[in-house]
Amino acid sequence: MSSDASDVGAFADWTTRRWLRAGVAATLVVLAVLGALGGWAMWRTSQITSSLIDRRSPALVQSIRVEQGLVNQETGVRGYGLSGRRDFLEPYAQGVVDEKAALARLRSLLDDDSRGRADLARVEKLAGTWQQRIARPVAEAPPAEAVEITAARADEGKTAFDALRSAMARQQTHLQTRRTAAADALRQAMTLRNWMFAAIAGVILLVALIVFEALRRGVTGPLTQLGSAARDVTQGRFDRSLVGTGPADLRRLAADLDSMRLRLVDELRFAESARRQLDEQSEDLKRSNTELEQFAYVASHDLQEPLRKVSSFTQLLQRRYGGQLDEKADQYIAFAVDGANRMQILINDLLAFSRVGRVHNEQQTVDLEKVFARTLADLSVSLEETGAEVTHDPLPTVVGDATQLGMLWQNLLSNAVKFRSPDRPPRIHLGAVAHDGVWEFSVSDNGIGIAPEFREKVFVIFQRLHTKDAYPGTGIGLAMCKKVVEFHGGTIGIDPGREQGTRVVLTLPALAGAETAPADTLPALAGAETAPVDGEAQP
Repeated sequence: MSSDASDVGAFADWTTRRWLRAGVAATLVVLAVLGALGGWAMWRTSQITSSLIDRRSPALVQSIRVEQGLVNQETGVRGYGLSGRRDFLEPYAQGVVDEKAALARLRSLLDDDSRGRADLARVEKLAGTWQQRIARPVAEAPPAEAVEITAARADEGKTAFDALRSAMARQQTHLQTRRTAAADALRQAMTLRNWMFAAIAGVILLVALIVFEALRRGVTGPLTQLGSAARDVTQGRFDRSLVGTGPADLRRLAADLDSMRLRLVDELRFAESARRQLDEQSEDLKRSNTELEQFAYVASHDLQEPLRKVSSFTQLLQRRYGGQLDEKADQYIAFAVDGANRMQILINDLLAFSRVGRVHNEQQTVDLEKVFARTLADLSVSLEETGAEVTHDPLPTVVGDATQLGMLWQNLLSNAVKFRSPDRPPRIHLGAVAHDGVWEFSVSDNGIGIAPEFREKVFVIFQRLHTKDAYPGTGIGLAMCKKVVEFHGGTIGIDPGREQGTRVVLTLPALAGAETAPADTLPALAGAETAPVDGEAQP
């Protein structure tokens, strides 16, 4: 009992490769043994067949030919001795030739047959005696003398030839017996060979069945079971354990897959918990953003009426009582009017900012050439006053909101004009290149530029880099540009490689099916990075 258990334990550590090696080795041994037995059966059959065809049958045939030759000799000698005619000796002469040839062939065929050689020796002795006493004397004598010899030795000749016939009959009987025994041995060998090949075929079939069943139970069956369990896991049944059977390596594979399943279950639980938390945070954030946008809209909208009253009355005070009060009063009234006006502008900008993506959201094909032309028309007064020169590349058609894209170009061109250099007129160029499914636009100017440390701040709302006295504005323009571009699925940033002036780089998705050039065929931006940055004003 303990020995059997130890044997099972030893086999339990065998891998698939070891089982296959053992199975192949055992199969080769069985096939080698079967091949040796089959070869021996074929060799034995071949040997017996060769003996029967090459020796036994030819020996019997040659013995009969010897007898025929002697009979022809006896017939010729007896005819010549009775008639004295020489033409009767022709059978005799032919018989002598046939006898010699048959005897020579028969001697070579009886090398391994001692009894056959003894019979042959007796036949040759009796044939020699008969030929010496009867055949040759009669055949060599003249006709008259041949007749006398024949008559005188008739009884002796008959007795000698009868003895010769008896010897040849015994020889042929022996040769026939040997031939029959060889034929029986051949039949037995062929029967044995056939049964042996049938047994070999049966053993081969049995080995094939054993190999097939062993592979099914040891390899394909466990792999099928493991694959079915793995497919169940991939379909979401993570509670199903992966139990391995068969060789040791398949069991280890199943254990590794089950460990991976358990780790996946833990990861999924953690991911599910994190997803629920993210969903909750996303809902909170979405609600907060909605409330903030609504608040900005309501605040900016509801502040319009009281602010208009404040602005109107302060302007009325300034017109009616200007110069009638002291200088301090006039200064305070001027401060109030200026503050009311700036507040009005700030509220209008904030209202426009809150409407991006909420009020203006008509997604349709937009011809940027027409939008840009309208923008230039809207800015024509400031462009003429500053002597600005604006050029642009051919602009494409994209999908978006025409109003928002008009606000985008207007803010970018206004900034380029506002932050111009005092010693030269503004030169502004709008570039457009397409690659990898997007359009890349660049607004370049020769203005005062942006210091590197502020390139990530200019897109932050209300971010100002100058005082209101130096450059008017609310700090919302570039923040609005960023919001418009990101709403359309693009990016916006400041080209850090620009040494003179400012270059704002932004991208917008190209129309589906539009031809765009590969990225490596476009002129590279000198050190450009299009990562999003914040703020509005340029220093």
